[in-house]
Amino acid sequence: MMRRLHSLRRLSRNALLLAVCAGLPAAYAAEQNGKGSNNGAKAASAQNGAKAPAAQKNAAPASQGEQFVDGIAAVVDKDVITLRELRDASQRIAGELKTRGIQVPDDQTLQHQVLQRLITERVQRHEADRLGIRVDDAQIDMAIQTIASRNKITVAQLRQEIEKSGTSWESYRKSLRDEIRTDRLRQRAVDSTIVISDAEVDAFLKDQRRNPAFAAAPGPAQQPQAQPQPAPEQAAAPSGPMLYALAQILVRVPEGSSPEQLAVLRKKAEGLLAQAKRGDDFASLAAASSDGPEALQGGVMGVRPLDGWPDLFVNAISGLQKGQVSNLIQSGNGFHIVKVMDRGTAQPAPNRTARAPAPAPAPAPAPQPAARPQQGPVEVVQTRARHILIKTSTVMSDELARQRLEQVRQRLVSGGAKFEDMARQYSQDATAPQGGELGWLNPGETVPPFEAAMNALQPGEISQPVQSPFGWHLIQVEERRQHDASDDMARMKARQTLFERRAQPAFEDWLEQLRAQAYIDNRLEKQQKIQQNNR
Repeated sequence: MMRRLHSLRRLSRNALLLAVCAGLPAAYAAEQNGKGSNNGAKAASAQNGAKAPAAQKNAAPASQGEQFVDGIAAVVDKDVITLRELRDASQRIAGELKTRGIQVPDDQTLQHQVLQRLITERVQRHEADRLGIRVDDAQIDMAIQTIASRNKITVAQLRQEIEKSGTSWESYRKSLRDEIRTDRLRQRAVDSTIVISDAEVDAFLKDQRRNPAFAAAPGPAQQPQAQPQPAPEQAAAPSGPMLYALAQILVRVPEGSSPEQLAVLRKKAEGLLAQAKRGDDFASLAAASSDGPEALQGGVMGVRPLDGWPDLFVNAISGLQKGQVSNLIQSGNGFHIVKVMDRGTAQPAPNRTARAPAPAPAPAPAPQPAARPQQGPVEVVQTRARHILIKTSTVMSDELARQRLEQVRQRLVSGGAKFEDMARQYSQDATAPQGGELGWLNPGETVPPFEAAMNALQPGEISQPVQSPFGWHLIQVEERRQHDASDDMARMKARQTLFERRAQPAFEDWLEQLRAQAYIDNRLEKQQKIQQNNR
């Protein structure tokens, strides 16, 4: 569970997560707009809670909020979402939409979209609590430092920009905490369930060799509008794969829907498609009508290479240019309408990865230039290691997990036990039956905290307890070697790409199942239906 795929997913997602928290709801925005660092910081304040006075009229009227159910908008399990919380969130999100030039939906629609988001957030928070996933202040501080660094400003300047927008520093930190917790929940609950077989990797690499279009550069008419460095249009050939920034409108089809319900939802989707095709603002349509988790971000899903999007989307957009909209796409979740927000080639942007760009990151002692084409062998330092993993939960806190591993470590250091025996007895990782054996690891194959601790060890040494998104670990380094990792890196990148295709749909499916299992009493919508029936 620890290695390869899941670590790569985390590297990519955390970089994007921090970009979202820094006010880049569309990951492509920084690449497309090419704005300066202060603009990035200003965007951060807008995305994370700017409160525009003019937006107040879009929130629920206070009188309506006090008329029913003692100010309760919804009950999620044993947790309550109050009308005041809903009004505050509606005001904040209306302000964000206006700042981004997206038409704010009518009051009832906005309330519906915001309440659905709040319900989903509560369901995720409860599951994170059940799994013992917690985000402490030190992690928030680290995230803020990363955001400031990527915007090329200090933390003090970032705070100044946030507070200048009307958002308190405490609210900004809370939003970061929620985003990081969701990211860790996804890693724990979904990432470990996605398995990419060697046969799938072989087929993918074979397909890439047969179909180089996945990495082809666009013609002159499709050159990206912004590059990290200014250069003439006739400059050297693009150095990266084709990147696609996509947005979607999702009309969700609940599981078990009747043919009549399916027909109604298809008709709704076809109506939205007609509006999008005739040129209506896609972001406004998404904010008002999409059932996707990114609806209140204008439907923006981010930026990836073409082959990193789900196959369903790849087939639908492969012939589309910037600004064009796909036909209706049907999946297990419902009906999708996808718009190509931007497309082009570029060097991997520094805000999208924490390491040297795939497919061939250089070894830590001698990093290669990012734009350098990969030619010939790629020498890296590989490490063969074992580990013991203890996961946290409601009954196994961080402190208890750490203490248990300290006790195990004392037995190992004193010579009273062998590492592989302790792994078989205590580890909760899939490698436990093999004595915690991870095999030969390339740089970048494990999550950063794990890799940093492992790299600090000499062969034969055992680490102190190390925390990662998966829990707490003891690590033992067995040996190291120089290795030509050309093929390994290509296969690792292929696994990452295949993983990215599946991860988001898998998370959305899992989240729907989580919501279906939760007790949800949406009292606001009940009240609205009563009012409609009385008219």
